[in-house]
Amino acid sequence: MSFKNQLLTEPVEAVVFDMDGTLIDSEAVFRSALFTTCAELGFEMTDEVHLAIVGGTAEHTKRVLFDAFGTSFPFEEFVERCTHHMEAELEQNPMRVKHGARDLLSFLNERGVPMAVATSSRQIHASKHLGRVGLLPFFRTLVTRDDVRNPKPHPEPYLTAAQRLNVHPSRCIAFEDSPFGVMAATSAGMRTFLVPDLTRPTEDIASRCAAVLENLAHALDHIAEMFEARV
Repeated sequence: MSFKNQLLTEPVEAVVFDMDGTLIDSEAVFRSALFTTCAELGFEMTDEVHLAIVGGTAEHTKRVLFDAFGTSFPFEEFVERCTHHMEAELEQNPMRVKHGARDLLSFLNERGVPMAVATSSRQIHASKHLGRVGLLPFFRTLVTRDDVRNPKPHPEPYLTAAQRLNVHPSRCIAFEDSPFGVMAATSAGMRTFLVPDLTRPTEDIASRCAAVLENLAHALDHIAEMFEARV
């Protein structure tokens, strides 16, 4: 069955979004803080190491940094300094919503489609960041790192979101920006739209997705088509 035919035959009852890099433009802020913090600590951050971190949890970040710089890397100090730099940056330049996100959320909300967030961030950060940009009221639930035993790329975050929304995963659409997220959402059985943020996907990751889109404004075009087909 082609993707277009799948859109016409499979009902969509809920939508689950990743947060960082998908709904909000936080990955660029994190990148700047990451490079600055490592330089302050006497370590040379690289694009390769940074990209290995994107989309992962704090535990994953720690493993990547230990692999890159050794187990003597001062991770707790790194977290403290990195958080400080991010907060300072956001004071000067408030976090932005990704292009098309607000229109897409409004479209779904107006049609009564339940929505959730499935993120690798902690609850306190997810609530704060979504609240800052005014997106928090759109979501019935947030599934964060604090809510699951197995984070992305394990499907548990997306399965938990579907369970909380009382919708079968096969009737959910997921929006992601990272390989870890795509693996999690597709393993959960959700039709997944990839909207790349910092890097283009590999062929393997792209092949898992229903579509690879330039931004969430393009996603709205696809979603609108789906709802028009149901009328």
